[in-house]
Amino acid sequence: MASTPILVGEKQPVDIAVLPPLDVTRPPPQKTNAVFDALLQTYTAFQERRESLQLPQPGSVDNIAAEVQRSVFLTNQTFSGLRAELNKSFSIYPLFQISHAFSAGSQQLSPYTFLALYGTNSILAQAQLDSDASFSARFNARPHSRLTLKHSLQIQPSSGMSPGGAQLSVEQDYVGDDFTASLKSINPSILENGLTGMFIGSYLQAVTPRFSLGMEGVYQKPGGGMGPEAALSYAARYKGDDWIGSLQLLTQGGLQGSYWRRLTDKVETGVDVNLQFAGLSGAAMMGGARKEGTATLGAKYEFSRSIFRAQVDSQGKIGCLLDKSIVPPVRITFAGEMDHAKNSAKLGLAVSIEATGEELMEQQDRITPASPPF
Repeated sequence: MASTPILVGEKQPVDIAVLPPLDVTRPPPQKTNAVFDALLQTYTAFQERRESLQLPQPGSVDNIAAEVQRSVFLTNQTFSGLRAELNKSFSIYPLFQISHAFSAGSQQLSPYTFLALYGTNSILAQAQLDSDASFSARFNARPHSRLTLKHSLQIQPSSGMSPGGAQLSVEQDYVGDDFTASLKSINPSILENGLTGMFIGSYLQAVTPRFSLGMEGVYQKPGGGMGPEAALSYAARYKGDDWIGSLQLLTQGGLQGSYWRRLTDKVETGVDVNLQFAGLSGAAMMGGARKEGTATLGAKYEFSRSIFRAQVDSQGKIGCLLDKSIVPPVRITFAGEMDHAKNSAKLGLAVSIEATGEELMEQQDRITPASPPF
């Protein structure tokens, strides 16, 4: 069907058929000035191009090597001596749980520890009190699906082995569709001639569906009239089909690389290499130049009712951890470590009992458990 021309004032007739369709859901922006319009058009075109790439969420710089450091390696999991834990859950949603832990023959663990945890889908509150009067607390909140607030407090009393002290950490994470921005401050204060403390800012951006780039800056100003110190690091992460590689480079000369690979559905391996160059690596922030390098190799095996982890490093240290579920409420953990360079060995055995009532077991079938912002 032929289109009908119309006259606009004294101008030439305009053909309606060639006019672009008007998107009523997104009307065109109002014209202001040439400079602002050019910037707005450039930004809009960039955002449309960015959305068309459908880039994934890359995680954060702090967790860029989490598959190796937290899943495969024995980081913060090894212990020595005997340990017994009694856990009692009162509710699934909201999540409410208390724990009593007893230990003996360990220099790192207190003889008795009491822990209480409360969590919903938007709030996590956790407190821990040891028999030596040390106290730690954590409070996480998720006011928005993209924003997470993390706060922690640690108080250590003075003793013959330690002068004691306190540490406050405040962290904010903003998670976008294809990036993560974080800001963390440790012991911030304005009482000592200006702003003091340590401040860490990081940003990780997905560049392609598999490759991400990021950077992290650290600014530290101690009290007592000391001058400020700063450091900058760069990070890269590549995710393959069944492997992940990450690399972090410090401007002072430090280099850390990690490689994680899933061999089978139940077997994972990881390699971590940390190099510190002489005269450069953190000389300002760590108290002097040093030259060292460490390589660590680890593996994780998941069986039907147990998990076994083992690792060995270039400094002659070998460690293993076996976590086995005997029956659903009883779990046994065995930890062993041997340091050939220091000619020392550590052994640990822990028994954990989960005291769950019948009412709570019935709730698990009809109530979705809470997923607090850990």
